[in-house]
Amino acid sequence: MGNKKLFDRVTLRHIEHQRLLYVLAFLFSVEFIFLAINPHDRADWALENVLVVIFIGVLAISYRRFPLSRISYVLIFIFLSLHEIGSHYTYALVPYDSFTQSLMGFSLNDAIGWERNHYDRMIHFSYGLLLAYPVREIYCRLADVEGFWGYFFPLDLVMASSMIFELFEWGAATYFGGDLGIAYLGTQGDVWDAHKDMALASIGALLAMIITAIINYYIQHDFSEEWSRSLKIKHRQPLGEDEIERLLKNRKSEGT
Repeated sequence: MGNKKLFDRVTLRHIEHQRLLYVLAFLFSVEFIFLAINPHDRADWALENVLVVIFIGVLAISYRRFPLSRISYVLIFIFLSLHEIGSHYTYALVPYDSFTQSLMGFSLNDAIGWERNHYDRMIHFSYGLLLAYPVREIYCRLADVEGFWGYFFPLDLVMASSMIFELFEWGAATYFGGDLGIAYLGTQGDVWDAHKDMALASIGALLAMIITAIINYYIQHDFSEEWSRSLKIKHRQPLGEDEIERLLKNRKSEGT
């Protein structure tokens, strides 16, 4: 009887998980199709969505063997939805200021003192804030990291991938050149644009990991013990040339 109840709960949870994923996939498909109609710059829209299509393909292929949590899928959905708005208008021309003026009767840029379109900045911050947790989930489940490293490595990967994306942007803008290169790069005349984007992604990821750590601190009874255990030395012998020498000796002894 107990096993049947457990089986029923697992089955129900799986069904709820699938339903949520179907809803998110449907909503994103509707948004994607709607914003694919007459974008401001068709070439830029296509370029902006190359990585999106690849990313969604990876999520779809990996779902059966490695499904993520509902929290992770919701966070990914929010980020991709925000990105699609930027790809429709081009990031430098998203009319969020016009939207706030028509909806609330004031200019957001004037109120904060902004002199440029900051939608791209918000997306870079959201990249870290929304995707750091899914990255943490993957790290914890694949690499079995715990404690300090379960928060540091997701932050580290978000920072590294943000840098790689900036290099990708630079390469694509250089290759295509012209108006497409300028639209895709979206610097809006700021020579420090890439640095600010990477900094915002890092701050977003750091904030996400701090929030996650605080929640775990309150609900995980062995949080402090796990954190301390993760920082203890596991192997006291040095690596480098010492490890190479040891491996060579082992290989030689196995050969004889």
